[in-house]
Amino acid sequence: MERIERIHFLAQADKLKPLRQLVKDTASDLGCSETNLDCIVMAINEACMNIIQHAYQDDENGEIIVEIWKANEEMIIRIYDFAEKIDCNKIKSRDLDDLRPGGLGVHLIHKVMDSVDYKNINDDFGNLLELRKVISDKNFCTLQLKEENDEISGI
Repeated sequence: MERIERIHFLAQADKLKPLRQLVKDTASDLGCSETNLDCIVMAINEACMNIIQHAYQDDENGEIIVEIWKANEEMIIRIYDFAEKIDCNKIKSRDLDDLRPGGLGVHLIHKVMDSVDYKNINDDFGNLLELRKVISDKNFCTLQLKEENDEISGI
């Protein structure tokens, strides 16, 4: 396994734009399909926003580290925060029948990534989210809208 990129930034929403570009460029360089690029960028952006809003509760002094690794045909994204330890079993999306804005980030992350694994860094503080995606052209990211049953690619 080889680390390709690493970025360390403050937990502020305006810091996510350069992160999104870095992820898109790196995934593209690794041979990720155009369809999957947007899905991976969206998943990482959602994960980081969840850290900013929920783990750090909008404390702009919090820190986030994102590492991008490559192992064979798989892209691995590790997102570290140093907030209070969370109960990994309690991370879940709201009920999809509950139609209202927001609250679908965890659902979207699980839908577009091949693997999602939440871990605690140590006993007192810190969390790690590991996302995996096979980057071959045969592994497309797709989402389905519940009401219309229309398939959306490249979200």
